[in-house]
Amino acid sequence: MWTRPKCGRTFVRKNQSHYCGGKPSTIHECISRKPEDARQELERMRDILRSALPDAEEGISWSMPTYWKGHNLIHFAAPKHHIGLYPGDADLVARIAAWCLEEDGWGGGAEPRGLDA
Repeated sequence: MWTRPKCGRTFVRKNQSHYCGGKPSTIHECISRKPEDARQELERMRDILRSALPDAEEGISWSMPTYWKGHNLIHFAAPKHHIGLYPGDADLVARIAAWCLEEDGWGGGAEPRGLDA
């Protein structure tokens, strides 16, 4: 067993990923808890998704920033070494990829940290 010194929670695995304290309740709160380099990239991802999905609602699901419209459309997150984009709809994936390539020259998916890579 491993106990996180910062919050005192105990886990089976050492260095278990978790939130000390409560889970984030807003996308801003979720992003603000990440390291600076990840925050910049997550804000960029958020801007892209806001533009691509103007009618979707923002929220938190599975402790990740999420966009939904009647159901979860897409989640994104920054684990330790990459930015993850987790779509829930194949048609949406195609629309966002096309929009990103057209607008930004970036096609999405799990990219190394630094979306310009």
